[in-house]
Amino acid sequence: MVTTKKTTTTSRKTTSTKAKAAPRPQAEPKTEARTEDFKVSGDHLLGKVKEIIREGNVRRLIIKNKEGKAMIEVPLSVGVVGVLLAPVLAAVGAVAALVTECTITVERNEK
Repeated sequence: MVTTKKTTTTSRKTTSTKAKAAPRPQAEPKTEARTEDFKVSGDHLLGKVKEIIREGNVRRLIIKNKEGKAMIEVPLSVGVVGVLLAPVLAAVGAVAALVTECTITVERNEK
């Protein structure tokens, strides 16, 4: 059983100036991120993670246990290839062996 919940968050990058002159007002760049939550059982965890990575456009992947505590948090970039994913997938497989039910939170770049 897989359930999906979508939310949108906004993060802002802050800048600081070290000059003694009065700082100039600068526009803060906004980066939009969309998060999705998937509830999966432990035996379907690895397959769902592979499916999410194949879809692309994933910024970060967080796997949480039933209580909502993050067990593994993996930042992903657009150019990640199979060889670089092997250790991540091994870690996800180890987590899958330990949990019966978990939540995958996927943070995607907003287009």
